[in-house]
Amino acid sequence: MMKNLPESAINQLRDHVLLMGGEVERAIDQATRALIERDSDLAEQVLRDDDRVDTLELEADQLCVRLLSMQSPEAYDLRVVVTAIKITPILERIADHACNIARAAIYLNDEPQLKPYFDLPKMSWMACDMLRLSLDAFAAADAETARSVIERDDEIDKLYDRIFHDLLDRMSRDSAAAGRAARLLLVAKHLERIGDYVTDICELIVYMKEALVIKHSQLSK
Repeated sequence: MMKNLPESAINQLRDHVLLMGGEVERAIDQATRALIERDSDLAEQVLRDDDRVDTLELEADQLCVRLLSMQSPEAYDLRVVVTAIKITPILERIADHACNIARAAIYLNDEPQLKPYFDLPKMSWMACDMLRLSLDAFAAADAETARSVIERDDEIDKLYDRIFHDLLDRMSRDSAAAGRAARLLLVAKHLERIGDYVTDICELIVYMKEALVIKHSQLSK
């Protein structure tokens, strides 16, 4: 027999995912600030805090298993749990990208600064904002907001393309800066991948709310 899961249990799971998401959002922001502000101590803090994200992922997984073993949940509750199970590893991968940005910052902060940092600060802000909105959409089961975030991924892709071409141009004109420019290009790629992962999260939220499996390309059809 299908039953509703206890509301308190669903709320606990939702809060756990949101807590993990908040930690990941902070990691992205701090890792990029560590680069822009040349603050290697902040970058090291991002790396240390990653253990917290790993712990939260494990705890969320254990909570999901416990909920599924309690009883056979009704369809919507089941989708909430399944969505949480799929979101937490995505958040963990986003945190890994933040750590890679922090490692790049530690390296670049010991080198002469390559100015300007092009659109990296804007790209980081956009990635954080998209993640924040996706977490809000998860909390509110808001498929409309999730869809609007998915559409913004194109903006991050355009910024990445611009940074890519700007940095390639810099490398072609200044061979001495090639190594540093290549590191910055990797930072931009990490941020672009974060945007892709946030899109994945939002697609899961649409599934959670509407029992509808979507892909990014389907939105324009």
